Formats: sequence, C-alpha cells, structure tokens
Amino acid sequence: MKELLLSYAGFNAWANGLLLDVLRPLPAELLDRELPSSFPSLRRTVLHLLDAESIWWQRLQLQERIVRPSETFEGDFDSLADALQSVDQQWLQWVQKANAHQLMHEFIYRDLRGQSQKSMVAYVLQHLINHGTYHRGQLVTLLRQVGVTTVPSTDFIAWTRKR
Repeated sequence: MKELLLSYAGFNAWANGLLLDVLRPLPAELLDRELPSSFPSLRRTVLHLLDAESIWWQRLQLQERIVRPSETFEGDFDSLADALQSVDQQWLQWVQKANAHQLMHEFIYRDLRGQSQKSMVAYVLQHLINHGTYHRGQLVTLLRQVGVTTVPSTDFIAWTRKR
C-alpha cells in the first residue's frame, strides 16, 4: 500500500510541476481570461488545486479551523505555483515517512458543510490524487482554449516511464 501511495504522491507533484512549467510564462491576461469550466480561469483552477491540497493537509494535521489559501492569497502566479509545489512536497514527504498504521488510520474531520466525517488516510490520498488529475485535465483544455498548443502528457503511465 505504501509504495502505491508513494507513487501517487510523486506522480501528483510531477504532473503539477509539468503544467505549472507551462503556465508560469503565460501573461496574466491569459491566466485570468474567463473561460467556461468548473473554475473561471487557469489561475482560479490552480488556486482550487492549492485549496484542496491545503485543506486536506490541514485536516490530516487535525487543525480545527481550516483556512482556504484562496481567501487571502494576493500573490502573483509564480507565488501561487510555488505554494502548490510546496504543498505537493509536504504530502510527498509525509507519505515517505508514514508507516502502515498511519496510512490506514481513520481520522475525523469536518467537511466543507461543517458535517463530521471519518476517512482513512490512504483513501484521502487516493482522492487527492484523483482530484488533481481531474483538474489538470481541465487545465489542459483551458490551455488549448487560450492558444497553447504544446502541453506535456501528465498521465500516470508517462510518469512511470520517466522514473
């Protein structure tokens, strides 16, 4: 189980990094252009990824008051990309150090509606990686809509081939 979750955490950091490398040089006009999607722009989609990874991290740390980075973030896109990559590394390092008991542990937290929930850490990690994959797919579509034609493959199998 640990090796698989470690692969997922490594893949997630790698895939986010590839797309952030494509996004970083884009002008703010393209990053903020409103496009139809779950989130209205490339920047807002990346900010959502940061929110999700941060919220789950805070829950795992049993923080009572969850803070969404998007509520206070005022930096430029490079700062946003750095923040996401930092949280990616937190997750990766945590999984590297985790033992089987920690990965199988069920913890209690409040969901975004304030309802009490209980989840196994391994399932949370799997959810987090799936969630990231979904939104990276949206980023690829949004990039194509703003005229970016060269987008790297962020498929899990591509990551395994590069290892």
